[in-house]
Amino acid sequence: MKMGVDGLTRRAYRRDSPPRAALPERCGDTESMKLSRPVSWFLLAFGVWSWFIWITFVKNLWKDGSGLAFDDAGDPTAYFWVHLLLAITSFLLGTAVGVIGFRGVKALRRERA
Repeated sequence: MKMGVDGLTRRAYRRDSPPRAALPERCGDTESMKLSRPVSWFLLAFGVWSWFIWITFVKNLWKDGSGLAFDDAGDPTAYFWVHLLLAITSFLLGTAVGVIGFRGVKALRRERA
């Protein structure tokens, strides 16, 4: 028997739980995950918000007149490229989060019907 750091056996740390039901073979050793209704709606709203915010940000970056995004010759600066990369990454992550939320909402509606 292995002893833990405090001298207790590992068995003392385990909680007794009933055996898990057999899972379909396609799932392997994982179970299906269900998102709650509020979490699904939050993720979907975050995805929509991300589309609105980051598209607006890129439009404003493109029209920048302060001299940060484009130099005097009209060429993009490092500021422009870094912020464009930030916007694209955030847009893609927001889209992924929104898709997860949409799938959660869709599954909850299908379950309810």
